[in-house]
Amino acid sequence: MAIIKSVVFDIGGVLLDWNPRHLFRKVFESEEEMEWFLSNICTYEWNVQQDGGKLFSVATAELSAKYPEYSDKIAMYYGRWTEMLGGELSETVKIFQELKSAGMPIYALSNWSHEAFPHAYERYGFMKQFDGLVVSGFEKLLKPDHAIYRVLMERYNINPAESVYIDDNKPNADAAGELGFHSFHFRSAEQLRIDLRALGLEV
Repeated sequence: MAIIKSVVFDIGGVLLDWNPRHLFRKVFESEEEMEWFLSNICTYEWNVQQDGGKLFSVATAELSAKYPEYSDKIAMYYGRWTEMLGGELSETVKIFQELKSAGMPIYALSNWSHEAFPHAYERYGFMKQFDGLVVSGFEKLLKPDHAIYRVLMERYNINPAESVYIDDNKPNADAAGELGFHSFHFRSAEQLRIDLRALGLEV
């Protein structure tokens, strides 16, 4: 049985419900139109650039110049970003709280813009309970690049062989596994409990 001395969570999609559809369902008249916009204009790949440290103002101006007919909706992406937050994923936050109450050190490693992260940090109480946070936008590094995991490991003296890593993005979870973490691709809180119990954690 592995000895686990720390647990590392991704945040969005694991502990928090973040989805641009929460905003853009209010903006577009049909799901089809919204999905086309998110697949072709304000794409996942475009948003990840800002998670890596690119300024919202620069990204918005560049994309608006490329697609002027969508400039009003492109401006909404970060102008109304907080409307993309759907709230805590309560069942996973409950696991977080159980681990924390048992004395387990808990860390976060998240791809998140340095401009957006503080809004979520202030809004959700559990965010202040991490023993340490590494956020991509501040580091100018992105998962699944091993370099950002090494920042976490060195800053907080984390031994991956004694740590669990949880992420809803499979390539990011796989990267942690490559570095020696007990890594889980998050699919549900129920499955996460099973996975953690298999390592001997009481949740």
